[in-house]
Amino acid sequence: MCGGLILASGVVLLTVNYLLVRGRLPQIATGSSDTPSGSPGASSGGVQGAALRDYRAEVLETLLQQSLIALCVLVVVAALFGWLAAQRMLRPVQAVVATARRLSADNLQQRIRMPGRRDELTDLADTFDEMLDRLAASFDSQRRFVANASHELRTPLAAQRTLIEVAMERTPGGDDKRHPWGRLLAMNERIEAIIEGLLTLARSDRGLQRRERVRLDEVAETALAAHETAVRQGGFAMHSVLEPRVVLGDKVLLERMVGNLVQNAIKHNHSGGSVWLRVGREPAIEISNTGPDVPSESTAELFEPFRQLHRVNGAHPGAGLGLSIVASVARAHGGSASAQARAGGGLVVRVELPVSVSD
Repeated sequence: MCGGLILASGVVLLTVNYLLVRGRLPQIATGSSDTPSGSPGASSGGVQGAALRDYRAEVLETLLQQSLIALCVLVVVAALFGWLAAQRMLRPVQAVVATARRLSADNLQQRIRMPGRRDELTDLADTFDEMLDRLAASFDSQRRFVANASHELRTPLAAQRTLIEVAMERTPGGDDKRHPWGRLLAMNERIEAIIEGLLTLARSDRGLQRRERVRLDEVAETALAAHETAVRQGGFAMHSVLEPRVVLGDKVLLERMVGNLVQNAIKHNHSGGSVWLRVGREPAIEISNTGPDVPSESTAELFEPFRQLHRVNGAHPGAGLGLSIVASVARAHGGSASAQARAGGGLVVRVELPVSVSD
């Protein structure tokens, strides 16, 4: 923009200067009758007129060429200095943009804290920092409310479950799942699963309080062993490739993440289907299964809380928080989770985690 303005101003200045110089140069008189045409003065006047005409043309041509060269040099220099000035002036704005790009709901600790004299840009940066402070306080308040509410609900639900189990033992046929006591117990277990999932979400959303070296392949092996009964009852074929993989993070959260992945692959599967689990460097975890068809446009929605594409029947229908917890734990460890519809039905879930230096 600076170069364009200088170019436009230079063209106007060059045009005005050219017209002024041309007007001030001696004019060549034409058709003068003071000297007879046959006299010696007429010949001398013609020579002087031609010389004056050549001089006038040469001066204007030289002026035009030198002005154009000066204009080109000026435009290049103006563009260079304009670019340097724009970079310097926009550097605070770039700092604001860089901070905004690093922000997320799980990372609101970034601040600009722009130094220097007070001007419009420092006011903008301070206003942005104040807005982030309000957002961080709002998110922290929301997470504390979810964690506290979930924690307070666990005790009465546990007592309610005990009372239901006692009533089932004293009631003939009370252990039948179709009996009201059985239905009430199943509902109680579902509420407990939702609360437990909300507690895990609140914990992972707060970030990691401490980090330790965790063998992800050993965590996956433990998760597979914990679901052996479900695999055997459903007649599933379990295929696993567990390569050594070290992650710096929270072992409890990582165990919950892998457990949710295995449980989700078993729960949303056909009877006698297959599950493939692989732990490696990139991605850290990849698990796929057979099962119902999943629309490709709906895979991103699976990581939203309480989102289920297929309703699961049975004693443990699920709370719709499994993959939400997976995504939250992955983000807390600096990674990400993604899903892709599998050809022939089922789902492929990949979890990317940062590679440990010693891995």
